[in-house]
Amino acid sequence: MMTFNPDELPRNYPRSFVPPQADLGDWEQIEPLLIQLERRPLDSVESLEGWLQNLSELGSTIGEEGAVRQIRMTCQTDDPELEKAYLHFIQEIEPRLKPYLHRLQQLYLASPARQGLDLERYRVWDRRTENAVALYHEENIPLQTEEQVLGQRYQKLTGAMTVEFDGRRQTLQQMTRYLEETDRPKRRQAWELVSERRLADRQALDELYDQLLALRQRIAHNAGFANYRDYAFRALERFDYTPEDCLRFHQAVEQSAVPLLRRFQAERADQLELESLRPWDLQVDPQGRPPLRPFDQAEELIAGCQAILRQVSPDFGKEFQQMADLGLLELESRVGKAPGGYQATLSEHRLPFIFMNAAGLDGDVRTLLHEAGHAFHTFAAREQFLGDYRHAPTEFSEVASISMELLGGEQLEAFYSPEAAARSRREHLERIANLLAWIATIDAFQHWLYTHPGHSPQERQAAWLELHRRFGGQESWQGYEEALGAVWQRQLHLYLVPFYYIEYGIAQLGALGIWNHWQQDHQAGLAAYRRALALGGSRSLPQLFEAAELPFDFGAATVATAIKGIEARLA
Repeated sequence: MMTFNPDELPRNYPRSFVPPQADLGDWEQIEPLLIQLERRPLDSVESLEGWLQNLSELGSTIGEEGAVRQIRMTCQTDDPELEKAYLHFIQEIEPRLKPYLHRLQQLYLASPARQGLDLERYRVWDRRTENAVALYHEENIPLQTEEQVLGQRYQKLTGAMTVEFDGRRQTLQQMTRYLEETDRPKRRQAWELVSERRLADRQALDELYDQLLALRQRIAHNAGFANYRDYAFRALERFDYTPEDCLRFHQAVEQSAVPLLRRFQAERADQLELESLRPWDLQVDPQGRPPLRPFDQAEELIAGCQAILRQVSPDFGKEFQQMADLGLLELESRVGKAPGGYQATLSEHRLPFIFMNAAGLDGDVRTLLHEAGHAFHTFAAREQFLGDYRHAPTEFSEVASISMELLGGEQLEAFYSPEAAARSRREHLERIANLLAWIATIDAFQHWLYTHPGHSPQERQAAWLELHRRFGGQESWQGYEEALGAVWQRQLHLYLVPFYYIEYGIAQLGALGIWNHWQQDHQAGLAAYRRALALGGSRSLPQLFEAAELPFDFGAATVATAIKGIEARLA
């Protein structure tokens, strides 16, 4: 069980506006603070900036309350009390909060003192506030609450998925390790068992998704948009690129990454001496070597990553150790735990929390390094003066995390022999081609989903299969067509955070740039990376990339250059 206890965390940022003992899960204690802010005159630069600081503090304390409840719920989805506490927050607190925040944003925009603020300092805040006010529609509040409740249902459904294998009950995350076994019949048996378990809930997940699609379309229409895609681009504050840019990324991946992915698979089939690869042949070592097993227990994973991060930067090692000491790492897979991994920011304490489902795999090391990259971003930006500025746009926050996979991946001898470390690095680089193809698949699927409202589950499956033919590998799914048609249901982003996925592609290209810079000059590359992290979200997306000495581009030339770089490194 988790040891996370926010009440025991150090309070390095004392409250100055919110009462120290206020319960931010109790609306009766929140509302008077909002009323105070609503009634305060904003007729001078000094009063306006003080008001912004108080609003920021209140937002951070409420935000942390929600994060804590979500953390506890995802750590134990089968605990009814934790579920009840989380649902109370999203059903009773957030819907009441939104109208007040909207009025406060309007007050800020209308304040005559706003013209006296430092334009550069508040430019990003201004743009975000103007966008939020334009998108706000009161009739969407209950729909957004319902959307979150349905998302929790997805986590509960998938968190309950287990199978009996190898003499014990195992989560689907734990079953992943068997796909790396050299015993092919055992791999197939494990893969089939997991697929059957997922298909048992296929109809329930399809029905749940239909509900989500209908809700999101209503939200978009209420806000004056023809479809949810166009609404989502505004809601996600994609000010600096368009849907057409994403379509060009899909084409670039199809032209550059997919051929490399398929070449890797052809080589794999030759090495395994198979006429045709099957889905259970994609993770085993093609040379027949035993699986990479870097650790058995979470404590070993923590110790190994601690050693890696110290080598990347002593400061990173220190911050990671602080997280371990404070109980901010929840790593092992277990029954009842939600799938996936994430880093949550405890916005009042300005500390990161890492959640994942480790099962002793090589990929688990990369996952922890990835989430640690997010954590270091949180540490780096914690002194930004506005709460919103402590969170970067997702496209750049993912640069922080994916870069750490690559930088930390250079130090894998903390877990392996030099030969095994080199093997792990090679496998990771090969997976980048597969990842770019998967990102294009998921993003293209979402573009189709939300520009074809009212489609049937059968039409959805047909669209998915067409995208698989476009971006997928060469493995044969003969006899398992039903499983292939439902593969998309594994991607939790589709259910929980719609349209959040292209960010990984943009960031993967940026991270490769950080890595190349670091390889040329360790000190300069790391300095550019850390300089950009410290900006948090206080600059626009292109400015953040510029601070990291990266171009903000994810078109054909950038994708082709990245693929050529991977091929050169592998050669």
